[in-house]
Amino acid sequence: MEFCDLAVYLSKLEKTSSRNEITAILAELFKKTTPAEIDKTVYLVLGQLAPNYEGLVLNLAEKMVIRILAQAYDKDISSVTSLYKSVGDLGSVAQELGIRHKGLGTSQTISDVFQTLIDVAKDNGAKSQERKVDKMADLLRKVDPLSARYIARIPVGKLRLGFSDMTILDALSFMLRGDKSARPEIEAAFNVNVDPGRIAKLVKERGLAGVKDIVPVAGIPIRSSLCERLPSAEKILEKVGKRVYVEPKYDGVRTQLHVWNGNIRIFSRNLENTTAMFPDLVAAAKLIKVESAIFDGEALAYDVKNDRFLPFQETIQRKRKHGIDAAVKDVPLKLFLFDILSRNGKSLLSTPFMGRRKILEETVKNNKLIQVTRQVETDSADTIRDLVKKFLTEGLEGAVVKKMDAPYKAGARGYHWVKYKKTTEKGVADTIDCLVMGTYKGKGKRTGFGVGAFLVGIKDGGKFKTVSKIGTGLSDEQWKELNTRTRKLGVSVQSKEYEVPKNLAPDNWVKPGLVVEILADEITVSPIHAASLALRFPRLIKFRDDKNPDQTTTLKELENLFKMQKV
Repeated sequence: MEFCDLAVYLSKLEKTSSRNEITAILAELFKKTTPAEIDKTVYLVLGQLAPNYEGLVLNLAEKMVIRILAQAYDKDISSVTSLYKSVGDLGSVAQELGIRHKGLGTSQTISDVFQTLIDVAKDNGAKSQERKVDKMADLLRKVDPLSARYIARIPVGKLRLGFSDMTILDALSFMLRGDKSARPEIEAAFNVNVDPGRIAKLVKERGLAGVKDIVPVAGIPIRSSLCERLPSAEKILEKVGKRVYVEPKYDGVRTQLHVWNGNIRIFSRNLENTTAMFPDLVAAAKLIKVESAIFDGEALAYDVKNDRFLPFQETIQRKRKHGIDAAVKDVPLKLFLFDILSRNGKSLLSTPFMGRRKILEETVKNNKLIQVTRQVETDSADTIRDLVKKFLTEGLEGAVVKKMDAPYKAGARGYHWVKYKKTTEKGVADTIDCLVMGTYKGKGKRTGFGVGAFLVGIKDGGKFKTVSKIGTGLSDEQWKELNTRTRKLGVSVQSKEYEVPKNLAPDNWVKPGLVVEILADEITVSPIHAASLALRFPRLIKFRDDKNPDQTTTLKELENLFKMQKV
């Protein structure tokens, strides 16, 4: 397929807000692509060059793209900069300059453009920036103005068209069957191999048979299994099983550890490759004697001197790209492994949890930094409550109660794991992870903070719906930090993924990117908010740098929490 044809589809997607329409457009596009180019097409419509966990990016800042546009269309940098300031979008600038330039363009296929972008991304070393500019400028001269619009947006991460990997999976189902009936099987494969391009290629080549036997592969992250919530220990035993395993619930960063042939990879909750951030854990993982394995766990900052766990906000300081050696010294970690998903090339996902636990204990011998999490088997609600109290005194979040014979449910939330926290017995059973959608100007003292209140929402399908306007419950330091973070994500217009009633429109919009953990006294029915539910007396617990927007609390989850208040 010619890239100019893809650009027409990108234009349709940009003008569409309905998720169903977006899915239909993508399905039509995928039908027209060949098996050799569908993976590349998937990456490009997502504004990337490879699966997120590979971290392959063009690494070109806005000023560099302005240089590229100036060179491509024979303009001086000041005139391009001026046009950008008036238009506010580098894609629109590229399209306008392309129209003025009146270049005829040459035939460029999707594969041609994709390969050029890959070459630019992989170009490193002396004078690589100059070579990147030359290659990108040459590419823009070869394509039509509409194609230039989208190519110019990719380097600066501004292609965002209002959908994610999950919409891609829906579109693949529509491509096969004309509806979403194939989505569960496609998603099950994606949960185990989170490469949307590869999944699309397999589906295109062989239909559902192509993804039927997907198994875990060391080095490729698996979507994490998630916990459900229940209001009491008695309800947990009723739902999970008469006998259960109880483990500590750690307030740290979810850590998926991959070991194979002497290689170590560490992935975060949102499947980012964070290996380079944790050299101490990498060294400790090399002590595990196994050909290959994939482990699920949680890493916590640990105060060795006082023998205590540190708060999440100190743990998250270890998630950084600079000053790593100093961070290793200042914020020591302990990694607690609570599951094993694959060993020596054999998938353990369908193995009952009690069997996986035995294999985990056989595989991992505790060392200074990596340990198998504690576990108690019980059939007593009182024992569960006592353990929660014990874990809380240790500075942990509570407990996770696990079904003894359950498989590992990659990417799924269910009653195979139930979290039981300190808020469970009264009021809202859990904290709520919300997306910051915008901010309001402050009055009085808060004018100095830059923010007086902020609007948050939760996920409902492809939309984020408002659930609370928060103006209290933050310390002075948190208000200042909120201002700093939201300024970096500030945009001039409302994201088309946001559903915001007019009377709640903020003074400043924030693009999807900042997740916050909120504790509320109660969830109430709301005629004001788009979610039709609201948080009463909300307060900020912490910024969730380990979560992306797609991992916020869903409307369905919030509705379940609302119902649990009445139990």
